[in-house]
Amino acid sequence: MLKELPWPSKYKPKLSEFVSQKGVDQLVQALNNFKPGKAILLHGKQGTGKTSSVHAYAEQNDLEMIELNASDLRNADAINSLIGNAIKQQSLFSKSKIILVDEVDGIAGRQDRGGLPAIVKLIEQSTFPVVITANDTTDKKFSGLRKKSILIEFKPLDYMGIFEILKRICAAEKVAFEEDGLKMLARMADGDARAAINDLQSLSSSKITKEKVEEMSSRDTTDSIINALIRVFKTKKPEIALGAFNNLNEDIDKLFLWIEENLPKEYENPADLAKGMNVLAEADKFRGRIRRWQYYRFYVYIYDLLSVGVALAKDKKYGKMIDYTQSSRLLKIWIANQKNIKKKAICSKIAEKTHTSTRRAMQQFPFFMQMYKNNPKVFSEYVGLDKDQTTWMSSKI
Repeated sequence: MLKELPWPSKYKPKLSEFVSQKGVDQLVQALNNFKPGKAILLHGKQGTGKTSSVHAYAEQNDLEMIELNASDLRNADAINSLIGNAIKQQSLFSKSKIILVDEVDGIAGRQDRGGLPAIVKLIEQSTFPVVITANDTTDKKFSGLRKKSILIEFKPLDYMGIFEILKRICAAEKVAFEEDGLKMLARMADGDARAAINDLQSLSSSKITKEKVEEMSSRDTTDSIINALIRVFKTKKPEIALGAFNNLNEDIDKLFLWIEENLPKEYENPADLAKGMNVLAEADKFRGRIRRWQYYRFYVYIYDLLSVGVALAKDKKYGKMIDYTQSSRLLKIWIANQKNIKKKAICSKIAEKTHTSTRRAMQQFPFFMQMYKNNPKVFSEYVGLDKDQTTWMSSKI
């Protein structure tokens, strides 16, 4: 049995293997009848097959795939450079090609101003099919893109469709299962096939039963962060690394810091370290998307990358024993916050006396420091500083 890849990657479906997803048939028809000047915009929840169906079409038709993620297309200049080059360059070996712009929802906010109009303009120029994916395009900022696109909805997969996918993988991996247990696993995925396949892999060491699935969904065992790091750093087997961080009672931001701190200690080979840090960067992109879009299913991909992705970044296991430590950055942040607590309390009193905001008082603090320096007693009495605050102010002179 192959163990080098997480199962969602290992079992990317062929076009004929997509089940209960009408969007795939519409995509095939749109690509077969492609005419320049219009893009194909696939929209729907994560895990419904948007990206994988484009890959499957390209593979079946021997087309070159140019894939760009919206997180790399931060502004109009980047879009014109990356997509512009893709639509102008001749494909390798004179093949035709498909240009895939994944997760276009990421083009939003001030830093991406002009991005969507730039994409629309390039769609008009492209002689190759441009396929764009998004979770939600109802926002008015996408109106120009919608007008220039064939819209295809990828609806959440029904649980029986996901059940058939899981059953096919169980047969290939020789994983025993009870039908009720596998159906429960399919229902839990809430239409996300990738999440269901990840869960299946994490349970695949023994027979899949209803009781086992219930235990997975409700368990609250807290693992040690050190044990979880050992599982990831000391293996190259995805089935061991997968789920290493699932039961930690740790904030996701702290988990990033733990891995960032200890990765250089573990991965001595510069190439391994570089690959590990790249995986960490990819996970951080999903963390940013969660903050922007409040789409919490992305946590599935973060945990996959931090566990399996980091584990497979190395060429070989390292046998040395490492004393894993917490990042000192947390302490530095705490110390900085403690310093600001006193300053903010003083500025709050200054703001009240000067009829301004605490924020403005913080910005003008150097001037207030100079006033205090000129006459500490008068300043302290007027503002109403206590003994600790006057001591703190005096220490800054």
